[in-house]
Amino acid sequence: MQKRWMLFCAILLALSSILLSPFPALPPAEAAAVTLGNERLMSTYHSLIAGKRVGLVTNQTGVNSRGERTVDVLAQDASVKLVALFGPEHGVDGTAKAGEYVASYQHPTLNIPVYSLYGPTRMPTEEMLRNLDVLLFDVQDIGARSYTYMSTLNYCMVAAQKYNKPIVVLDRPNPVGGVIADGPVLEDRFKTFVGVDNLPMSHGMTAGELALYFNRNIGAKLTVVPMAGWNRAMVFQDTGLPWLNTSPAIVDLDAAFGYMATGLGEGTSVFQSNFKWIGSKGIDADRYAELLNGAGLPGVTFVADRRGAAGGVRLQITDYHAFNPAKTGVYALAYAHALNGFPVPKSGDKVVMFDKIMGTDKIGIWLEAGLSPQEMEDNYRPALEAFREARKRYLIYGDQPSPPPGLIEPIRVVVDGREVAFDSAPYLDRNDRVMVPLRAIVEALGATVNWNGASGTITVEKAGKKSVFTVGSAAAVINGQQKRLDATPVILGERTMIPARYVSEAVGAAVDWDGSRRTVIVGAKP
Repeated sequence: MQKRWMLFCAILLALSSILLSPFPALPPAEAAAVTLGNERLMSTYHSLIAGKRVGLVTNQTGVNSRGERTVDVLAQDASVKLVALFGPEHGVDGTAKAGEYVASYQHPTLNIPVYSLYGPTRMPTEEMLRNLDVLLFDVQDIGARSYTYMSTLNYCMVAAQKYNKPIVVLDRPNPVGGVIADGPVLEDRFKTFVGVDNLPMSHGMTAGELALYFNRNIGAKLTVVPMAGWNRAMVFQDTGLPWLNTSPAIVDLDAAFGYMATGLGEGTSVFQSNFKWIGSKGIDADRYAELLNGAGLPGVTFVADRRGAAGGVRLQITDYHAFNPAKTGVYALAYAHALNGFPVPKSGDKVVMFDKIMGTDKIGIWLEAGLSPQEMEDNYRPALEAFREARKRYLIYGDQPSPPPGLIEPIRVVVDGREVAFDSAPYLDRNDRVMVPLRAIVEALGATVNWNGASGTITVEKAGKKSVFTVGSAAAVINGQQKRLDATPVILGERTMIPARYVSEAVGAAVDWDGSRRTVIVGAKP
């Protein structure tokens, strides 16, 4: 009888822990190609939280590659004190519907406050931040300007700056990749919670990169804990990470890819289904599919599919790397208007949701004028190109991955007549600066290097010369003098890449580039 009673109690205890936890258990994941920021926080960057009172902005997506939740990892870390959780839209457990009010509450097992940032306030208040030393952000985004999680990041950064709290962003992949940036760029008049900064619809940036971009106007005490193993050409399927649906309407990873392609008809008769179908009443489904397939949009085909009285198309993504969701969305909306002439919502004293999502009222104006999607692209391209140029300063992982072997002649680096062997290939960045692995080039130069993970700074010293570089920053201190570089150190895969010229010249070496042999020649200055 006693054994039965003990078994009953054990079962009851297990059930109660499951029922009380807002984070249901996940099966362990296989080894991933990418190491997330939340994992590197607990190793290289642990000094950011050791001995501190920590607040965490997170939801059901805040897990590491093994499926362990950041909230649980922090709660079990005896060296830190987890004092508060903060939840974005849909709540900490991710179950509230879009736009649904979420209340704050006391966590049932951790006995700490869980503050809603989608309730009475969308920005942490002074009272919410009062008892913590550092605010962490660990939420998976889907790469769309109008998706509100990155707006919550922006608001948290503003609050952190206002109330003098450091904020640390634990970086995660952009699931649709880091290459494609497209769509109309948001104009200042249309800044709202569904468009918080001057970004195109698809920005092609990670949460950490967006934080650096946001901070140009905020000035928060910001640290980004970068991933290892991620590069811009990766989509989520390449990472080996477990995918958790980011919100109730994102039913799977395909929905995340289709979000911008199908969800731009807010306030019109055009609607979507599971972000995999788009259509409207008055549309001939076959003609709609014909127009879209004839546009040559990369990585996707369109299947005519009627839904009741509505004609529409179902998206079949054929190449996730080539698929351009924002461009696809503009074409889908333009051809829908050409087929049924739906009324376009117009902003007056009050900005309508259609223009909030677009980030401009120009798309509506162009639709009414009968412009083709190609003409719309031509019109928004100048602002888009300006953004693409501006974003380079905030890219942590480099704007160009190493070229595939055999595609072009690899870049060689020769120091004092001897070729340097690298375990990660040098490459040219967008400013034609040769980027090389930090430790290998420093050792070849006979210098010493010190890496500070907490601040992301690199200190190189040789024969009394000392220079300090910072990952993601164009500012450097070269032998005591402030310098601004046109190439910045970045994290690429598991290596810190640094401009070969700047690090060589910092220790007094002369540098030359032989373009015909794609070779950097480094030697002592005469």
